[in-house]
Amino acid sequence: MKVDNSIVLNAIPALVILIVAEGIYLAKERKHNTSDLLTNLIIGLVSIPLSFITKGVVLYTYSLLYEVRLFTLPSNVWYTWVVCFFADDFSYYWFHRMSHRIRFLWVSHLVHHSSEEFTFSAAMRVPWTSHFTGNFLFWVWMPLIGIEPALVLLFKSASVIYQFWMHTETINKMPGWFESVFNTPSHHRVHHGCDVEYLDKNHAGTLIVWDRLFGTYMDEKNKPTYGLTGNIKSFNPLVIEFYGWKELIRDLKRSAKFYHRFNYLFNAPGWSHDSTSKTAKQLQADLNN
Repeated sequence: MKVDNSIVLNAIPALVILIVAEGIYLAKERKHNTSDLLTNLIIGLVSIPLSFITKGVVLYTYSLLYEVRLFTLPSNVWYTWVVCFFADDFSYYWFHRMSHRIRFLWVSHLVHHSSEEFTFSAAMRVPWTSHFTGNFLFWVWMPLIGIEPALVLLFKSASVIYQFWMHTETINKMPGWFESVFNTPSHHRVHHGCDVEYLDKNHAGTLIVWDRLFGTYMDEKNKPTYGLTGNIKSFNPLVIEFYGWKELIRDLKRSAKFYHRFNYLFNAPGWSHDSTSKTAKQLQADLNN
C-alpha cells in the first residue's frame, strides 16, 4: 500500500478556515487572546517539517517489525480497515493515558495542555519532542500482527484530523447517542481542564468508550479552567516547548538518590521525594477527604 503523507496537509486549508471563523466569532465576543492564537499557529507550523523527519523514522521502525509479523492482514479488504480503526484508537487511548501518568512522557505532552484558552487553534499547540519520548511505540504491536505500516500511519493521521474539531467551546453538546460513543468537545473540555476533579480524565481519541470501559470517564459538570495546575505564563514557543524538560532536569538535580531520580522520570507528574508537589491522584484524594 502506498504511503499517503498528504492527508493532514490536505486538511490544513479547512482547519485554517475553522480557526479563522472561530477567531472572528470570539473576537466579537471579546473572548480571544491574539498572543495565544499566534503562539499556537507558530508551534503548529514548526511541527509540520519536524513531522516529516520523525515520520520517516517511525515508518522505518514499523516496516522492520512488519517484516517479522505474526500474520498478514491484507490492506485491500474491509475487515483489515475495521481492525486497524479499533487498534489505532485503542493504542491512542493508552498512549494518551500514559502520557498523563508517566513524567517522561508528560514533559512533551504538557505542551498541548499549556494553553489557558480552548479554541481550534489550541489543537495546533503540539509537542515537538513527542517522538523522542517514544510515543510511536504504543503502536508497534499493529505491524507485528500484520497491519501494513502505511495503513497504521494513515489511521494515526485520520485520528489527528478528527480530534481537531473537539478543541472548542463554541459547540456545546452533541446528541446523546453520539456523546455515549464518540469523543466530543464536551468530553475533551473536561480532559483539558486543570480543575482537580477533571485531572487525568477522558483520554479518548475517537471513541469515548475506552474511558468508560477503563474507568477514566467524567462528564462535563462545570465549566473547566484550562491550562496546567501550574501555568507557564509565557507565549514564547521555545519556552513552552521546553518548559517540561527544564523542570524535569531541575528535579533530577535535586536528589542524588537513584530511587528518586527514577521516580522523577517514570512516576506520575507531580511526584516529589520531599512532598513539595503532588500527583493528580494525591490532589484528588485530598479533595475527597
